[in-house]
Amino acid sequence: MSTVNATSDIYSSLGLTRNEEKEEADDGLGMQDFMDLLVTELTHQDPFKPMENSEMATQISQFAAVSGIDELNASFEGLSTDLTSSQALQATSLVGRQVMIPSNNGYLATGGSVSGSIFLSEPASNLTLRVTDSQGELVREMSLGQHSEGEFSFNWDGADDAGEYLQSGIYQLAVQGDMGGERVSHQVLTNADVDSVSLGRPGQSLMLNLNGLGTISLDDVVQIH
Repeated sequence: MSTVNATSDIYSSLGLTRNEEKEEADDGLGMQDFMDLLVTELTHQDPFKPMENSEMATQISQFAAVSGIDELNASFEGLSTDLTSSQALQATSLVGRQVMIPSNNGYLATGGSVSGSIFLSEPASNLTLRVTDSQGELVREMSLGQHSEGEFSFNWDGADDAGEYLQSGIYQLAVQGDMGGERVSHQVLTNADVDSVSLGRPGQSLMLNLNGLGTISLDDVVQIH
């Protein structure tokens, strides 16, 4: 069993992608460099106008402050790298799973179906699911009946009103129901399969590549199945 010795190796071994980052050369001034410059300055100073102790102390304290900030930044960069590596490992558990997203678009795979959910703030009756194709043509209308407050799920088998199975592709889903004496449209949450995951720069959210539906941020996912 091989081991992974670098962050970049982790990504490639897990089948993940990551945005390229440019490496910057370390041109910083170290403490030893500063002390050498200070000694040189003292050696060549005007003996009739020597550097004041307070001036020397100010220079040292200023450099120490800058050096401390650089060390703090380096620590944060190390922490960011560790978090990104942890994020990469977390991402592998999402590939091949199904997520629920706030979208009225559903992808119908060959021989598959499209499922989703809606949330009701109060009981609703005469709920209806309407499915339209990419041309806006109504291909299926299903009665979902009556449901109480809360979440309920629905499933479209991929067939039209005549019972003929439709070709694969993206279909639009719309759910309406009677609530409080009015006909109300509800936000549809559809389920989608995760094909792969893309990693952004440190601090950015994971991007999920969904089967047939493109890319969505992990932050926008409502539920993971």
